Amino acid sequence: MPSPDPAARVDWPAPTPGHAVDATVTLPGSKSLTNRYLVLAALANSPSMLRAPLRSRDTLLMAQALRSLGTRIEDSPAQGGSLDWLVTPAELVGGATVDCGLAGTVMRFVPPVAALASGEVRFDGDPQARVRPMGPVLDALRTLGVTIDDDGRGTLPFTVRGNGSVRGGDVTLDASESSQFVSALLLAGARYAEGVTVHHDGKPVPSEPHIAMTVETLRDAGAFVDDSDANTWRVEPSELSGLDVQVEPDLSNAAPFLAAALVCGGRVTVPAWPQHTTQAGDAVRDILDAMGADVTLTREGLTVAGTGEVNGVDLDLHDASELTPVVAAIAALADSPSVIRGVAHIRGHETDRLAALARELGTLGSNVTETDDGLRIAPAPLHGGTFHTYADHRMVMAGAVLGLRVPDVVVEDSGTVAKTLPEFTTLWERMLSSTGPAHQ
Repeated sequence: MPSPDPAARVDWPAPTPGHAVDATVTLPGSKSLTNRYLVLAALANSPSMLRAPLRSRDTLLMAQALRSLGTRIEDSPAQGGSLDWLVTPAELVGGATVDCGLAGTVMRFVPPVAALASGEVRFDGDPQARVRPMGPVLDALRTLGVTIDDDGRGTLPFTVRGNGSVRGGDVTLDASESSQFVSALLLAGARYAEGVTVHHDGKPVPSEPHIAMTVETLRDAGAFVDDSDANTWRVEPSELSGLDVQVEPDLSNAAPFLAAALVCGGRVTVPAWPQHTTQAGDAVRDILDAMGADVTLTREGLTVAGTGEVNGVDLDLHDASELTPVVAAIAALADSPSVIRGVAHIRGHETDRLAALARELGTLGSNVTETDDGLRIAPAPLHGGTFHTYADHRMVMAGAVLGLRVPDVVVEDSGTVAKTLPEFTTLWERMLSSTGPAHQ
């Protein structure tokens, strides 16, 4: 998928329904799982079938990156008219240029794979991607014997000069800016001659459930992973087996839809919610419960019911930081103050999310204060206006939540949500206009 055309950006008037919601919203697969499965399938010793994968800008960029290295990824018709992905691994080759877009998983997960290719692989991405931290991964790869040319920047663009193999071994890095630094090395580590042992040395790793997700997907592919010691992960050298997996729905993308039941009153159900998951977005269940919703998980799915009354909260979102924009938007509609803490690292995401949220919520009248690691949000009368999104998909979702109760909120560049959920605005409007299911 090409980079978005700035001239094609569309501002979206966020709907204000004025009534309770009653909807079932079926969501596509998890971005985090889809991209991890794609990487492992490209490194496996036999073909893999990824069922109900997410097709968004981030996952299409990942698929194209792996194709450019020699992996064959084909559409496979599935029941209901959807398409699965058949992934056939092949010898990894260089001579490619990888467009990372604004996808952290692509810019961090693919370089350790490209190190196994024969030849040079150049990486670049959107302008905003060139300021996202990459140094810990690049320095770790150098320690493991990989040659990388980045002119000392520690950011995109850079070139990985592969020679067909990686020695591997022990490496120590500071992953306090992103858990993806650890996951990137682990995903490719089984194919390294000595495997890889990653030691984290620094402040607590953010979004650690994502490392648990990486470990679980590696084990699904037959890798031996030892994560018994704190801040240390060991992947033994071994072959990886092909996968046949059903991708879980994206639980972080579910957050704004479920929030609608709390903010507007009524109920929203997301089918196929997993009983067990490593997705950090599962934390939304406890968060919405604390904010006043009635949350029920059954074999059929997750249902959130609310009355329209929203409680303020004091939350540490360190392990589920991607929920911060939506939670902040809900908190701006609460009847008492809220504190969000533990998320200093999201200043280095698609944008400085703390600064962006404080600026945009404040512009609409919210009483918001930035802290070193989060936000303080106090009740205040809100009004309409333009909600800028800074090419950040989660900001689009936050603007949509505000619009549920605040008329005349216009979400700038709503198309940027295609990073993880291209159908977002369509699903959103269906949910608010129908008492029946809102399907993708």
